[in-house]
Parts: sequence; C-alpha cells; structure tokens
Amino acid sequence: MALEAAETVVSIDGTQAVSFATEPGRYVHWHLNVDGGVATLAMDVDEQRGLRPGYAMKLNSYDLGVDIELHDAVQRLRFEHPEVGCVVITSSKDRCFSAGANIGMLAQATHAWKVNFCKFTNETRLEMEDASANSGQTYLAAVNGAAAGGGYELALACAEILLIDDGSSAVSLPELPLLAVLPATGGLTRLGHKRHVRRDLADVFVTKSEGVKAPLALQWGLVDAAVPRGRFDESVRARALTIAAASTTKRGPGVGLEPLVTATEDDAITYEHVGAAIDRRAGVVTITVRGPDQPPPMDAQGARELGGGYWPLAVARELDDLILRLRTNELAMGTWVIRTEGDMDRALAHDRFLLEHRDADWFVKEVALLLKRVFKRLDVTSRSLIASIGPGGCFGGLLLELALACDQQFMLDGTLEEDDDPAIIAMTASNFGVYPMGNGLSRLESRFLGETAALEAAGAAALVPLDAAVAAHLGLVTFAPDAIDWEDELRIALEQRAAFSPDALTAMEANIRFAGPETMETKIFGRLTAWQNWVFSRPNAIGPAGALKRYGSGQRASLDRERV
Repeated sequence: MALEAAETVVSIDGTQAVSFATEPGRYVHWHLNVDGGVATLAMDVDEQRGLRPGYAMKLNSYDLGVDIELHDAVQRLRFEHPEVGCVVITSSKDRCFSAGANIGMLAQATHAWKVNFCKFTNETRLEMEDASANSGQTYLAAVNGAAAGGGYELALACAEILLIDDGSSAVSLPELPLLAVLPATGGLTRLGHKRHVRRDLADVFVTKSEGVKAPLALQWGLVDAAVPRGRFDESVRARALTIAAASTTKRGPGVGLEPLVTATEDDAITYEHVGAAIDRRAGVVTITVRGPDQPPPMDAQGARELGGGYWPLAVARELDDLILRLRTNELAMGTWVIRTEGDMDRALAHDRFLLEHRDADWFVKEVALLLKRVFKRLDVTSRSLIASIGPGGCFGGLLLELALACDQQFMLDGTLEEDDDPAIIAMTASNFGVYPMGNGLSRLESRFLGETAALEAAGAAALVPLDAAVAAHLGLVTFAPDAIDWEDELRIALEQRAAFSPDALTAMEANIRFAGPETMETKIFGRLTAWQNWVFSRPNAIGPAGALKRYGSGQRASLDRERV
C-alpha cells in the first residue's frame, strides 16, 4: 500500500486513473490571484498538456484536467480566502476567452468519458453559482474575446457577464450547427431559466454558428454589459470592486485545505474517515464512513483551529474525492453499498454543533454548504446506491442523509452477535431541509412527496433513536430483515442489481430520485442524461462520417435526415 501523490493522473496496474487532487501551486491551466476583496481566475490553457494524449487544447479549449483545477480553485476560495467578495473569471489569452470543450478530446473519448466529463463540469458550474448565492463570493465573467460553446457556458455560470466590444468578439453556442450535438453544461437551460432570453431569440442564437457580437448580445440579454476594448479592464475592475464592497464578505483568516492522505490498492481506497472496498467480481463497492473519534469543539473558533481536521469537513472532502474517483475510474462497479461505523452520540453532537453555528460563523456555514454539495453529487451519480444499516453504525443527522440518498435501505432488525446493540438511526433538523437535493426539497420531502401525514410522523420522531421496526413502520427504510435473513436478503438484492442492464438502471434511478418540482439544476442534469445518452451516441454525431469525427477536417458531416 503506497500513499498517493497528488497528481492529475496516476498509474494503477498500468492503467490511467484520474486523480482530482491539486492545489494552486500546481495549476497548469489557470492563474489564481487574490487582491483584497477581489480574486481573479485567469484561464491560460497549455495546449500541450491535456489530461490524455492525442489532442491539442488550442484557444483555451478545455478537458477534464482544466475543470479539475477550476473545481479546486472555487472550493479553496470559499475556505482559504473568506475576504473575497467577487471572483473574476477571465482569460490570459488575447482576443480569446474560451473555445469550450476540446473537440479532439470529445471525438476520441468513450461515451462514458464524455458523460463523466460533462457531469463533473456541470457540478463545477453549479458550485460557482452556489458560491454566488450562499457564500458572498459573486462570480463575474470578464469575456475578453470569443466565447464559444462551453466557454460561453462558463460565463453563463457567473452572476454577471461583461463582454468586450471590439468589433470581433462574440458569444456562441455552436454545437448544433457544427457538431450535431447540444451544449452539455447547462447552456440551453440557463438561456431561458436564468437569463430569460426570449424563446425565438434563443432559437436563432443556438442555430447561428458564428454567434452574436457585443451590441446584439447585450440587446438579447446574452450578456450584462458590452464594453469597448479601451475601457474593458478598467470597467471590469470597477465592477468587481463594487460587487466586493456590497458582498456579505467574511472577515478573518481563512482555513487551509491540506492535501488528503489516501492509500490506494487494487481493491481498496482508504482515507482517514472514509474507505472503499472494491469487489470486482460482484461489481460492488462497499463504502464505509466512520464517525468522529472526538467530540465537537467548544466553539466556532475551535472548529476553525482544527481546519482540515474538523471532522465534518474531513468527511465531506474525503467522500467527495472518493465519489469522483469511483465514478470516473471504476465504471464497472455498478452498485455502491454505503455503511457507517462509530459512536452515534458523538456523531449527533457534531451534527448539533453544525446546526447551532452554521448561521453565525462563516467557516461552519461553508462546511455545511460543502456537505450539501457532496450529497448532491451522490444524488446524480449513476450507480445503484444501497444503504446497509447494522449494529455499530451512526446513521444519524447529517450521516443519515447518506442513507436517504440511497435507492434502497436495508436495516437489521435485531443483532448478529449477542453483545451487539441493535441498529438504530436518528433524524435531526439536518434531515428537514439543511441539505436540500437539486429539486429544492429535503430527501425526506422527496421520499414522502404528497404524503403529508408520513412526513409529519417522521418529524415527530426526530431526535429519538429508532430501531428497525420503528424505522420500517415510518417508511424510513425499505427492508428490515432479522439476523437469519440479513445476509441472504442483502446478497440477493446485490446479485439482482448486477443482473440488470446498467443502462436501464441508470435511466430508472435518475427518473425516480428527483420527484417533485423541477429546478434549473434538475433540468440541467435531466437534459444532460437525455442528450448525452441519445444525441452523443447517434451516428450523426459520432459515426465515421459524423460531425464530431469530421470537425476540422474540411469535410462536411454526412447526416441521416430521418427524424424519429
């Protein structure tokens, strides 16, 4: 077992596995600068340092490696630079903001790679919007050149867009006319849902491969300001300072995010508080989240002094990293079994501490917001999720969200050993809206959608330890086998899952998990699922004569004209 260095790509048994660990001193494609209340993230993609060989990333086009750095920067700004009130996203290249996702990368990528790439990119864009909405760090896009496809989608994720008016720079979403696919990181959704671009104008814009230049882009609502080249830098700086001054900016020193210590073997990934055991024959990963060894600190200052060692933050970061690594590198591990172990009282004490301090202290709030994002990442992960709730576990409060995120919950009724205490779960205020899903509802509200009496009964049982019989009666778990049937029922469920079509399971789970209202976030992921698994798999896009394959070759794509 070797401790893993924080590299973008690591080698495991001769295969290339993606690591999501990085830090600003090792960024290849971004420059991060913090000046008082304003941070600047300048995109400067190194053409020859793509995550994988075989393509050159010209014109600030990007691949997964570029977005791994952006994700890291967004998270670090929230924890390490609480003084920042405005984050400016711009480009270091003259007359070029970003050409979007690299076409060569997409053309050679497997379908699974494209899906995971677009999903992670979407999650990163949503992190930016979450920071603008909840952390007092407003994102401002300073589009200082052409922004095409995913480049414009990056700008769309910002709260405001300033476009340089130099007679040539334009914004565009050219995927449909040029590539026979669709924008895959929320572009179409944000045009209508976020920017309220009129439907007919959006139709013209998305079918206009050359895009729209500054004056018309402003008129159509595609940008917030069109600024002449001579005044662009000055205007961006002035606007950023105004935003920062009006921000609910946090004060005081930030909290450093130290590299995670990870031990990796062929069949296991281990962190301090989270571990994964991989059963390749069965296609199952068992994820264990360990509860805290120590009680919570005395106050919020104590939590900040613990920094990355503060248990809820450590668990959130480790679980987030594990989800990303498994999702990207372990495609055949189709079922994840999630379990916990540890002292329930200590876990609930940490949960209470978070609830008591998150509205009063910026750091504790950021930890809660990170937990929310991690649980959401689990929600949109295309794996079957099974909770295994047994003796010695601590599925209470914030950790109960892991079980509620699962597609099924198995809870042991009784004990396996004579000296075991029975399995219990516990609900707290954390389970009633602190960590909402993408649909804006708590996982309990989604579980009991339209069942007011059931939701109220669950609420009445909050803060009370619940055994399997009561949990099953309240509808909080799916099955409550006794000790005789426990292992067999769980084994049969996992074997049954492995026998189904992974494609059909992914589609079924994505449909069922998000009951209730539709939001911009659920639209983005719902449409991504449909578009990626339909448009991106059609010969018009990826066939030998498809648009993605022939892009840049000088040959026109050969398109099947039938509509079905």
